[in-house]
Amino acid sequence: MRVTEKGQVTIPKDIRDRLNIGPGSEVDFVADDKGARLVVVANGDDVAGKDFETWLKSRSGSFDTGGMTTDEFMEFLRGPRDDLGPR
Repeated sequence: MRVTEKGQVTIPKDIRDRLNIGPGSEVDFVADDKGARLVVVANGDDVAGKDFETWLKSRSGSFDTGGMTTDEFMEFLRGPRDDLGPR
């Protein structure tokens, strides 16, 4: 697949069909440790949004912090704060 001077690529038809990507669909490229992935953000009938809502509801109450306190969990998420002195 070749990138144009404007940074555009053509998504192959079999991929567009498989992911239900059509006119009006929104996609994004997400970089990860293996390269980049094409992610469907939303399409004309907003199926992606509905799928996300379904997924989100299924995750409710399923996260285990392993006994971390709120402060410990926030540090786990954000990393240690460098604006605070030693504890």
